[in-house]
Amino acid sequence: MRKVFLLLALALLACREPERLPSASISVPDALRTQNGQGYAKALEPRPFRFPEDHGPHPDFRTEWWYYTGNLATREGRQLGFQLTFFRSALAPEMVPRASEWASRQAYLAHFTVTDVAGKRFHSFERWNRGALGLAGAQGNPFRVWLEDWSAEAAGEAMRLRAVEDGVAIDLVLQPGKPPTLQGDRGLSQKSPEPGNASYYYSLTRMPAAGTVRLGDERFEVAGLAWMDREWSTSSLGPDQVGWDWFALQLSDGRDLMIYQLRLRDGRADPSSSGTVIGPRGETRHLDRSGFQLQALDHWQSPRSGASYPSGWRLRIPSEQIDLRIEPLLADQELDVSFRYWEGAVRIEGSSQGRGYVEMTGYSELKKAMSRSR
Repeated sequence: MRKVFLLLALALLACREPERLPSASISVPDALRTQNGQGYAKALEPRPFRFPEDHGPHPDFRTEWWYYTGNLATREGRQLGFQLTFFRSALAPEMVPRASEWASRQAYLAHFTVTDVAGKRFHSFERWNRGALGLAGAQGNPFRVWLEDWSAEAAGEAMRLRAVEDGVAIDLVLQPGKPPTLQGDRGLSQKSPEPGNASYYYSLTRMPAAGTVRLGDERFEVAGLAWMDREWSTSSLGPDQVGWDWFALQLSDGRDLMIYQLRLRDGRADPSSSGTVIGPRGETRHLDRSGFQLQALDHWQSPRSGASYPSGWRLRIPSEQIDLRIEPLLADQELDVSFRYWEGAVRIEGSSQGRGYVEMTGYSELKKAMSRSR
């Protein structure tokens, strides 16, 4: 699975000059539900993947994203987390002739966050723009995706990430690490039973990262591990799916875990939920919904939306002798941007130790729905 794509928000770009989006105004599940995909390609069956070409854009599909998260440490041991994500949306299957220099059928949005554990601060930022006048775009050879001066691009065999906003900045080089992991059925990740409600999805799960992080007047040399998720699709969520909990976990024994649990309106986990166990050398084993058990251990209530998010989990994968306790490094890692969702750095204890990232969507919408029903 992956991720939040603000199709509704980006559609506003078709008729407006750039301006800041209203805070927390978009529902992610609504944006990702099945829509009329006429004229767009759909993810219907497995396809061959080619690297590095598939790092580049796939404009025949309606939506696409490049997702980078990671846990870093300074030389003194100060813990930091980061997220840099780029989203592309096609506003129409084909370009409609327009005289404006702003005319483009592609729109881009990006999110940038830094979690400062010692400072107990979560910094989050958003940008969006049309894919016009060089302000935003993506290319495959050489690979680059950018929105103004936020970017991810090829640096030889590695990737370089750069972003800066309001005195917070990252400049990181990510090495490839393990070979790409094809999620789902050979890279076809089915989200619901409807034909085409799927994405093409691969991950680079253990990318050695090094560079600098700036927080105001402080500049830190850092190193750690990052995770890259790549997905493209035309439709994803089904009519009864309201959100998801996604886990990207890097264990000290060399294994990595990707788990996503799709949630239904009645609170149950959707049967399409799944995961992947990635071994130390990149070998993979797919998990269906019966292959893992996920239990929320605590909750945290947002002071902004009033939404109640799980805050601590127990994850068990009996076939792998995995029994983990997962805890946020900060309780409040909620992005309050065009919509609200929680994405943040976590620590792992139990049968193995490690670090990771968790994303949770749909909880703010659930809070609103419950309020309306009273």
